[in-house]
Amino acid sequence: LSAINSKRSSGINAEYGGHLAAAANHRQSQSAMDDTFFLSNICPQTGKGLNRSKWNELEKRARALARKHTSVHVLTGPLYLPTVINNEKYVKYKLIGDNNVAVPTHFYKAMVAPSRSGGYHLECYVMPNEEIRDDLPISSFLVPKFSIEKGAGYFIFEFIADSQYRTINGRPNSDYIS
Repeated sequence: LSAINSKRSSGINAEYGGHLAAAANHRQSQSAMDDTFFLSNICPQTGKGLNRSKWNELEKRARALARKHTSVHVLTGPLYLPTVINNEKYVKYKLIGDNNVAVPTHFYKAMVAPSRSGGYHLECYVMPNEEIRDDLPISSFLVPKFSIEKGAGYFIFEFIADSQYRTINGRPNSDYIS
């Protein structure tokens, strides 16, 4: 109950709001869609210019990959990335609500899909938790996998060797071994 009250008093519904796993990606059943509304799947995300625009484009990209490939594995999460002030790095983030809910500085989404001809396709994105200009394509937020791993503090898709990726962020992987 305190988490819900913090969410309400924090302005998450108005200024912020965001599913990590999009409800629209779980339309296979009402139960699956309902599960996306647990607080464990919600993170404070800037609404205008991110959640309702660029992040939504990225979620649509994930759905397009799911239509194109036999399956897609998607990892999404918050990041608290440092900024440089006077040549020193600091992690600064906003706290909202009575319970001081931490607002991430960025979000990541990493997607891997098996290729029909063997290997995998990998796409990794990091977006700032702020209003993003409409004219920026989502491709401008593509990052190397290790950037997400460094920021998150854990490995992603570690069960897939780097040499197994046919493409990384839309480009052929020169280290690919078929």
